[in-house]
Amino acid sequence: MNQEKREIVIPSQLLGEIKNKKAGKGTFVENGKIYSEILGILNNNSEYVNVIPLKGRYDPIEKDFVIGIVDIAMASSWLVDINAAYPALLHVNEVPWDVEFGETEKYLNHGDSIMAKVLQVDQEKKLQITLNDRNLFKIKGGQIFNVEPHKVPRIIGKKGSMISLLKKYTNCRIIVGQNGRIWLDGSDDGVKKVIDTIKMIENNALSFGLTNKIENLLKKDAKDVH
Repeated sequence: MNQEKREIVIPSQLLGEIKNKKAGKGTFVENGKIYSEILGILNNNSEYVNVIPLKGRYDPIEKDFVIGIVDIAMASSWLVDINAAYPALLHVNEVPWDVEFGETEKYLNHGDSIMAKVLQVDQEKKLQITLNDRNLFKIKGGQIFNVEPHKVPRIIGKKGSMISLLKKYTNCRIIVGQNGRIWLDGSDDGVKKVIDTIKMIENNALSFGLTNKIENLLKKDAKDVH
């Protein structure tokens, strides 16, 4: 495998000029030049210069799919932990059930897990989420595994390539939230294999050719089992 690493940049590092590229996330502009605002990984595409933070909490973006854990059930809403700096509000108008006032606990209670979508993020970072979508639901069974939110795209892979490999070779059901939470359901051996592989992906997230390496390992493991 090609061991070349993706470039890590530091705050105030010069990344380019705005006449050639647009300044994206994690950058700032001064005197026509683009600098890194944070410690992170340089993502230099054809149009934008972005810096992806190496570590940090999930920064919610509207329409993100997230796995939430219910914290408090109130009279007409719930407060949900989505791994962000602040809890998210889920109102009874944003669920697929006809919930009577004061009966929220019958539907979702403390510790319940949900697959939700970020509905709104205001300037004060107040968050609202929704379950009003056919792909959103209360999660039953399985287990939740946490990863660094910024590594989620690497775990999913281009066009879902990495997560498809994991499903294929482990026979597990896997849902990846963009907030760094992954729900797994399957045999004990399959779930262990998914978790071990995801840890390997996290530890090698900056490496090129990672999908091929993971596929070869999963193939070899499958042959060894047989």
